[in-house]
Amino acid sequence: MAGWTNWAGTAQASPTRVHKPRNVAEIARAVTDAAVEGRRIRALGSGHSFSPIAVAEDDAIDLTQWSGVVSADVESGLVTVRSGTTLRALNRELDALGLAMSNLGDIDAQTVSGAISTGTHGTGARLGGLATQIAALELVLADGTVVSCSADRRPELFAAARVGLGALGVISTVTLRCEPSFVLAAQERPEPLDEVLAGFDAAADANDHVEFYWFPYGRNALVKRNNRKPAGTVPRPLSAARRYFDYEIVENRAFGALCRIGRTVPRLVRPLGGLTSSLLSAREYSDVSHRVFVTHRAVRFVESEFAVPRESLHHVLGELRRAVPKLESPVAFPVEVRVAAADDIWLSTAYGRDSAYIAVHQFTGMPYREYFAAFADIAGEVGGRPHWGKMHRLDAEQLRERYPRFDDFRRMRAEVDPHGIFTNDYLDRVLGAV
Repeated sequence: MAGWTNWAGTAQASPTRVHKPRNVAEIARAVTDAAVEGRRIRALGSGHSFSPIAVAEDDAIDLTQWSGVVSADVESGLVTVRSGTTLRALNRELDALGLAMSNLGDIDAQTVSGAISTGTHGTGARLGGLATQIAALELVLADGTVVSCSADRRPELFAAARVGLGALGVISTVTLRCEPSFVLAAQERPEPLDEVLAGFDAAADANDHVEFYWFPYGRNALVKRNNRKPAGTVPRPLSAARRYFDYEIVENRAFGALCRIGRTVPRLVRPLGGLTSSLLSAREYSDVSHRVFVTHRAVRFVESEFAVPRESLHHVLGELRRAVPKLESPVAFPVEVRVAAADDIWLSTAYGRDSAYIAVHQFTGMPYREYFAAFADIAGEVGGRPHWGKMHRLDAEQLRERYPRFDDFRRMRAEVDPHGIFTNDYLDRVLGAV
């Protein structure tokens, strides 16, 4: 591999060796060879993290040839999948089995192992992130041994490895708790931001999935409410023409063109943002769940996201609204707000508390550091936890204060990877050196 770059262009690597295993034995061999020769090794995933979490400084493992469903029990809903499988491919295979994930984010390009390891999540006040849907994991540890963990077998390793940042081993298979496929009714409409904020807590509790996008220089937010339909409901999806117009023409090509204009002439970003907010339109449809959860993103951007206690959402957004007009460089992308239920995964951003997720974005090639730093300071006031796969500047000392089981994770890391063969500079910063 001549060089590797992530989707956003924010992380690069030039690994000296790239392994492309086709089975678990080949993953274990790559790990033990690196350990014996004193090299570090990382799994690359699909490159959809904005942080340098996947950067391989010595050896890289490319899992694209280790993909697909291993086994599926339609009765129990337990599905075991190889770690290099993308969420997109998994959704297709689950669809064919009449099964579905209970919740998903809005991107499906990630590998299953990369998505869970970084704490990827969707939205839903009664639902957790993707890692909460895991029943069992199989990992290759630093000494080449292959171990399984679950709530009953090596429960502490399970509590750590479900959002393990790739620091504990190479995940080889994931067993997921799936459910019978279901239809979601989607309602999307622009609403005045002040009204959205005033009613958000009630909306989060009343809907299965709710989120909103706020364009910083506009008065409106685009609110998305997705709710389950009874079993047997016939989907009424958007027509192919409407879907193409809405997603490809408006949300990707037209929005991308406006962003490029703003990048070239920054003084136009504010009026363009206000215009975009005023032109938001409503739509309603229903479809198989993963087709509602997932949207296609062609416009490149950078992103930072923090999880805050849900009761702190209004304070954080209020401070952010006051901070944005004071920035030297304008903001071309919307702010996204989602929610999730508390969980018990040690390094999950929702560990021990119901959470609101606030994500800030900037169009690629436009200044973002001042904006992201201001946001991080605001979120930090309420103990905000950064998404492990998105951009932030926090280190182990700061993160230790925000994760009650941080030291337990470090202890587990020292136990299963005592020589730090799975680490890189990013992990040394956020977890501390082994």
